[in-house]
Amino acid sequence: MEGADPASFAGGPFDVRAVVAGILSGAHSGLLLDALPWGNFPHGDEARKAVHLLRIGDNPARRATDVLGGLCANDSRAAAALAVPFLIPIATDAHHSHHAAALTVLAGPARARHFGVASRDALLLHRTDPGRHAPDDYDDYGVEVTGYPAGWSVAAARAAITAEAPVLLPLLKDPDPAIRIDAAYALATAADLDHTVRTALAARFATEHDAMVRAAVLLAAAETTRAHAHPPTVRWLRERWQDRTETPEVRLAAAVGWLCLTDEPAPEDLHQTIDTLATDERAHALDALPWMNAAAGSGEPGLRRCIRCMLHCEEPEPSDDPWAFSL
Repeated sequence: MEGADPASFAGGPFDVRAVVAGILSGAHSGLLLDALPWGNFPHGDEARKAVHLLRIGDNPARRATDVLGGLCANDSRAAAALAVPFLIPIATDAHHSHHAAALTVLAGPARARHFGVASRDALLLHRTDPGRHAPDDYDDYGVEVTGYPAGWSVAAARAAITAEAPVLLPLLKDPDPAIRIDAAYALATAADLDHTVRTALAARFATEHDAMVRAAVLLAAAETTRAHAHPPTVRWLRERWQDRTETPEVRLAAAVGWLCLTDEPAPEDLHQTIDTLATDERAHALDALPWMNAAAGSGEPGLRRCIRCMLHCEEPEPSDDPWAFSL
């Protein structure tokens, strides 16, 4: 696609949305992993090999997840998006040795340019409509470092997660808290037009006892609401950060989620809540949440970065350069 108008490839074999749609419709049912046009997408062969390693389950998963996660971190996620339909069956198979690893990297392709992003208007932002093949769809997110339309990658990954949301939802009840967190992170990218995901998240929050999982569920609910407006959820999040009986992790996650869903100036009690609860130790601990981990940068924990970008945007970007100095 280098040097060509991406719109001219819409709906064809170089459009990852179209290829994933074919998988989801059953057009490629029964075909082997190698039968798909991985080579049409940047780093496609690397992604194919990574999926193969995760599928066979006999090798350490770290190498495969590093490849898929690295593609997203380096803003080259088209091939990783093509991997999503193959990752979901692994992630939802509790007996598969790499199911947790597959779930960890499942949602990365469904978010564009989210690493180091921590502002109110962009942290939980979704713009691309899954499955839409409009010629200008790629304009939503611009292009990746390879020149591939970023919006196409995001739409393809989100379409796959949306189609398989019914098999991902039970993971919110998994015995492992880390699985519940990663499931919430993935489900937050689904197109939730019938509010099934939001309802499931609210139900999980009502029964969840792990503070970090409860925080993850709140951020997932906020992300879903950012894509599909729901004023009651905005009010619910405000009530959560105002509730002194809630754990600090929950109140901080609710505060971040609420800030992303409203243009209202941050009230004084929110500033007080954050100033009191956002200790350095807690900020580092909250990097266990994938939203906060992705928002981190330059040695700054994700929560600290969110607070600075959302409430103190006049403060300069920190530097991790040991030779940096100010005049």
